[in-house]
Parts: sequence; structure tokens; C-alpha cells
Amino acid sequence: MKHKTFFWFILPTFLAMLIFIFLPLISIFLQSIHTPHENVLMTVENCDPFGCKKVTSIDHDAINDLKKTEPLGKFVGLDIYFDRGHLAIENVKMLWKKDNNFFQFIKALSDLPFYKAIFFTLTFTFTVTPIMLVLGFLIALSVNTISKKLRGIIIFFSLLPMIVTPLIGSIILFWMIDSRGIIGNLIQWLLSDPDLSLKASTSLTWIMLIVYGVWHAIPFSFIVFYAGLQTVPKDQLESAKIDGANKFEEVIYIIIPHLMPLITFVALMQLMDNFRVFEPIVGFSAEAHATSLSWIIFNDLGGETRQLSAAATSSILTIIGVIILLSPVLLRTWKDFKFKK
Repeated sequence: MKHKTFFWFILPTFLAMLIFIFLPLISIFLQSIHTPHENVLMTVENCDPFGCKKVTSIDHDAINDLKKTEPLGKFVGLDIYFDRGHLAIENVKMLWKKDNNFFQFIKALSDLPFYKAIFFTLTFTFTVTPIMLVLGFLIALSVNTISKKLRGIIIFFSLLPMIVTPLIGSIILFWMIDSRGIIGNLIQWLLSDPDLSLKASTSLTWIMLIVYGVWHAIPFSFIVFYAGLQTVPKDQLESAKIDGANKFEEVIYIIIPHLMPLITFVALMQLMDNFRVFEPIVGFSAEAHATSLSWIIFNDLGGETRQLSAAATSSILTIIGVIILLSPVLLRTWKDFKFKK
């Protein structure tokens, strides 16, 4: 392809990325290193026949002048990144000096908002993603072996979790695990504990969130792997059977290597999606037991305070986290491509 043709071919995509990705990222970063101007107060003495009183009020003219000279707000550099609501550098140093035991240090660290969110986010991501990959692959293999007459019906019902929006699906499961719901009531009956509440336990809340994450994500991996199975070379499978290979060996030495690009693709998509977990926490009303980086951003943007700078900082840290999380997979993909080339 000629350079001129390639330029005009890539230009629309480049402009879209510039407008909708690069410029917003620059804006968010600038917001994260500035804070809104503090209110300027002025004191005026009002006198009447009965005496004089000092009245304190906001000087709107002074605030408007500040906004004109510093429209982004007060420059604070990386102070917000290091405050207690985010990386909490000073608090981490104090905890490390106080608790020389590593496990005690981690436990104390989980009390800080940002680290509490990152612990759950990483636990959710690295639990849901591998389980979803394995189960999706096994379901795809199973569906691929059954009669073609039944495949359409099974595929339809298998895709239902993906059709239901995450928030609605989490709310439905939240009702089911309630003490009056079918799952919560059944567990109370099985354990003979009428006071048992799945929503009152941090560990059980994490388990239910992970179960929901797997349930919602499996259809995506299943349908991708099922489509990939249709492209597996039949001559290789027939040759393997002639050589005496069993089903397990066919999967290990033929099917999985053939689907490896799809496995990498699904892993990348799900790592990014799971790292941004948000809807289940809101649907389960699980803020007291589990928070994520996305929930912190939502919380900073909500309410009357609307801490835009804090939300922008959390957004930048989330983006950095996604880059770190995906870098090993991307690096391996790049090496494989370079080797094949």
C-alpha cells in the first residue's frame, strides 16, 4: 500500500482516537493536578442605629478573578495522588514502621480506601478471568460435540447472561440471595441458621460478586471459542486419531494451540472489563464490604461535594493499572508476532 493511500485510510481512525481518547486523557490528567479554588471570604461591617455587626460572606468577584487567571484551578502537582484517599504515601510509611509483620501490614493497608479497592479489584480480576476462560472453553467443547439439532437451543440459553445488562443481573441475584430470596432462604434452611445473611459477611459478599462475574462473562468466552472450534483443521484431527491420539491429547496439542490467538484476545478483553468492575457492587449494595477503582470514581463524582480532582486522579491510576495489567500479555503477543514474522 502506498504511503499516501495508507495515510488517508488511517486518518479517520487517528482523528477519532485523538478526539475521543487522547484529548480526554490530557484533560483528565490536567484536572488531577489542579483543585478548585477555595472560597474567598470577606468581612463587612454593617452599622445601624442599634449598633454595628461584622458579616462574613463569599467574595464572588475575587473568585471570578481567580478563575480568569487560573481557569483550571489551583495547581497542586501530584499532591492528590499521594493523599490519604489515593496512594497515601505517608500513611503507608507509618503503617510499615508500625507493623513489621508483612501480613499485619497488608491487613492495615486494606483499611485505606484506595488499597481496599485495589485488593478487591485484583482479587475479582484474577479469579473471574481464569475461571471464565476455562469454563467457557469447556462449554464450547461440549456444545461442539452434541447433535446439531440441539446446538441452536443450547447456544441461545447460554447467551442469556450476556444479554441481561450487568446492573439488572446483579440486582436480580441480590434479591435471590436476600434472606427472603430463594437462594438465601435455601442456605438458611440447609445450615439451620435463620439469622444467616450472605450480605452481612465480607467474604460471602466477595464470593457472590465473583460468582456473578463468572456467570455474566462465560457467554462471551464460550461463543468466541465455539466460533474458533469451527475453524480447527479437520485433517489434523483425523491424522491425530490415526496416530492413536485420544480426545485429551487432541485438545492439548491441536485445539488449544490453534485457539491461542483467541484465548489471548478473550483474556485481554476480560482483564480490562473485570478490572473496571462496577455494576455488581452497586447492584449488590456491597459498598460496605467491597469497593473497586471504578466505584471510587463514581463515589467521588456523586453527592454534593463532587470531588472532580479526586475522581480524575482515580481515573489516571486506573488507566495506569490497566496498562500494567495488560503489559505481560501484550509483550508476549508482540514477541510471538515478531518470532512468526
